[in-house]
Amino acid sequence: MSDNKTVLLPEKVDSETSASVEATIFAALVPGAGVIVDGSQVTYMSAAGVRTFARSLHRAQEQGARVVFCRFTGAAADCLLVSGFTQLFDVVDSIEEATKKLRFQPTGSAGQRLHRRGATG
Repeated sequence: MSDNKTVLLPEKVDSETSASVEATIFAALVPGAGVIVDGSQVTYMSAAGVRTFARSLHRAQEQGARVVFCRFTGAAADCLLVSGFTQLFDVVDSIEEATKKLRFQPTGSAGQRLHRRGATG
């Protein structure tokens, strides 16, 4: 895998900033890339931000790239947890953990992890 790229998110990831956040993440998603999305500056995230991350994950799969989200705290971390996206995304506490995650291949796609065979519900 090529060198990892890090995208530092702005303080707010909402309907006003989601287009520029998406463009920045998409620009880093080249075939084979490992992208660390650093949420350490995020103090507010709306559903538009979560949708941006979902589109980013889809684009990463199309490009054969990997994305790991890290360093989200407070309300932004709660938004990811409540939305259920922590089950889809690789979300870790530090850049070091994100780097380690990018070294190893996940088992199954995000969709397979969300809809495990034999799971009820």
